Amino acid sequence: MQNTNLKYYGAAILAMFFWSFSFVWFKVAYRAYDPMTVVLIRLTLATIIMFTIAKAIGKLQHIPKGDWKWMIALSFFEPFLYFMGESFGLKYVSPTVAAVIVATIPLFTPLAAFYFHKEKMSWANFAGLSLSFAGVSLVVLDNSFGFSASPIGVALEFLAVLSTIGYAIILKKLTHNYNGYTIISYQNLFGSFMFLPFWAIFEAQKAFQTPFHAEAFGAIVKLAIFASILGFIFFTYSIRNLGINKSNMFINVMPVFVVIFSYFILDEEINAQKITGIIVVIAGIFLAQLKRRKPRKAPNTQIPKFEI
Repeated sequence: MQNTNLKYYGAAILAMFFWSFSFVWFKVAYRAYDPMTVVLIRLTLATIIMFTIAKAIGKLQHIPKGDWKWMIALSFFEPFLYFMGESFGLKYVSPTVAAVIVATIPLFTPLAAFYFHKEKMSWANFAGLSLSFAGVSLVVLDNSFGFSASPIGVALEFLAVLSTIGYAIILKKLTHNYNGYTIISYQNLFGSFMFLPFWAIFEAQKAFQTPFHAEAFGAIVKLAIFASILGFIFFTYSIRNLGINKSNMFINVMPVFVVIFSYFILDEEINAQKITGIIVVIAGIFLAQLKRRKPRKAPNTQIPKFEI
């Protein structure tokens, strides 16, 4: 493996590491603040920090009028739609369940490619999709196979999954012309404005009445710095160099990180069934990434031509 590829893979793993922590930090932040309040503070802090850094180091690029629609669409999918699903979903399900559902993202990417670009799915894609959903079932169902996770929470987390696919498709288009600092700065800015009216209607009054909570606010600051800034910088770098499918594949490791973090930080109980489900999900996702090997071509015995 080349050193350059190691950098791209390392960036993807770091992004997943920071995003995995976000599932835990959300739970800590919810001890004092409601979901949209958490997200709005997180995005506002991330916007201020990113614009300050990008301006200071000369990385903030000019965006032509024709690309504004893509920046707004990017922000609609993520952070707006994604956070609507993830943050509200975490009110109803545990961080582990949420992370396992989010880990199905690499399976839906080929489905989107088939729908939009008519790319055929291989047997491995179909088999991996089926196996992964079986693993999700083991995680969200209890021992009697009743729903141990809230159906509402599961649906909201799958909304986050679908929004991430739309985000990745648009992000790949924008990375050809813009650096990560520019994309993430405007992504957080537009996302803040999208959340603002909903927050004003549903949570503003309660937010102003809520006393300051140091631990919960500290979790929001960590979400802003590590998840909304560093996580997206590393992921943007990865998707620019590895592409959508290879970068999304690293989402497979998120459930593993979240299980470890939840166990040590939130004292969340992990039983054998959940561990089995996580293993099955990850196995299914890796199965879906398999490609049929093409037969090797016979060596060319002709003398190669050299052109100047």
